[in-house]
Amino acid sequence: MRTLDARLAETLQGLRQAGTYKTLRSLSAPMGPVTRLHAAGEVLVFCSNNYLGLANDPEIVEAARQGLAAYGAGTSSVRFICGTFDCHLALEEKTAEFLGTEAALSYSSCWNANEGLIPALAGHDDAIISDEANHASIIDAGRLSQADRTVFIHSDMDDLAQKLADVHGAALKLVVSDGVFSMEGDVARLPEMQVLCRQHDAVLVIDDSHGTGVLGPRGRGSHEHLRVPASGPNGIDILTGTYGKALGGGNGGFVAGSRDLIDYLVQRSRPHLFSNALAPPTACAALKALEILEREPERVTQLHSNVTRMRQGLREIGYEVTDSPTGIIPIMIGDTAKALALSEGLLEMGVFVVGFGFPVVPEGKARLRVQMSAAHTDAHIDRALDAFARLKANLPD
Repeated sequence: MRTLDARLAETLQGLRQAGTYKTLRSLSAPMGPVTRLHAAGEVLVFCSNNYLGLANDPEIVEAARQGLAAYGAGTSSVRFICGTFDCHLALEEKTAEFLGTEAALSYSSCWNANEGLIPALAGHDDAIISDEANHASIIDAGRLSQADRTVFIHSDMDDLAQKLADVHGAALKLVVSDGVFSMEGDVARLPEMQVLCRQHDAVLVIDDSHGTGVLGPRGRGSHEHLRVPASGPNGIDILTGTYGKALGGGNGGFVAGSRDLIDYLVQRSRPHLFSNALAPPTACAALKALEILEREPERVTQLHSNVTRMRQGLREIGYEVTDSPTGIIPIMIGDTAKALALSEGLLEMGVFVVGFGFPVVPEGKARLRVQMSAAHTDAHIDRALDAFARLKANLPD
């Protein structure tokens, strides 16, 4: 057997024996609070980033259809060669207006946006300081840069201050953090981070993929929730995010910041220069999602109400859940195989909740991750809580 074949077979066999082998679920219906899975039938969905219930909203679907009819599938090339559709320009203008920045640039995903931003900014004489709980896209983007990289203890402002002092000689200092941490469900300490960055002449970059559309009274994100401006001398310097979660549920990402930053990325960002633009139907769907959110902020209010109800219900059953305004509710299990088995148990009861273990989270910190949507009804939440109550007997003390 060839070396590669042997390595692949050995790794896959080890995952199966450990009970940590992942299987991709097959859906036979659109994403919503209820969907259909092959081999499981109709299930309640408590694992999607569909925070505002827009993934299959009729207006979103129609906007995507109109985008396909107006622009086709795409230009079959990159933007600087074959040009930019006006739907991309409209989406970027709307994104900047929505967030409160001067300009924005769209990418095919937020992963793509982070990898297009960070290596383009951080060079050989620069430093990147990253929260230890950051998303994998931030970690990999840092690895692609030529900058020195260091990590600060999760949301520890004393450690961040020390790390900033340690790299005082760097030409450019980037502090990079999630706005909402996808596995923990907590919110970054943006006010303190902003002050530290100004004190140390550092640039603050926030990936708010799980905050945009979720936090703040109007769903603008973590910065609105914590009353930190998106730009300006007392604000965040650069925001990245996604259209693939609350904002339409398809795909696509963005970088938002100053006009000079966006112009610079058009010149130097490799994923922008060498990848096709976001597909026009998806761009049109994302633009419609922003319009709906501005028109219907009550979706955010409903989401917050559902989050509160679910957290309180899980506590009453006996689960330990942290206080957080986000749509992410982790339930710590510890062992990866146990978390995956409990996830299967919930699915057998018609509730789709995913178990996460290594390498998505550190060894020993496996969990079930409950995710809420504005589209969940009281009846949906009651059925889910009933399933969790029946599951409780199988959890370790």
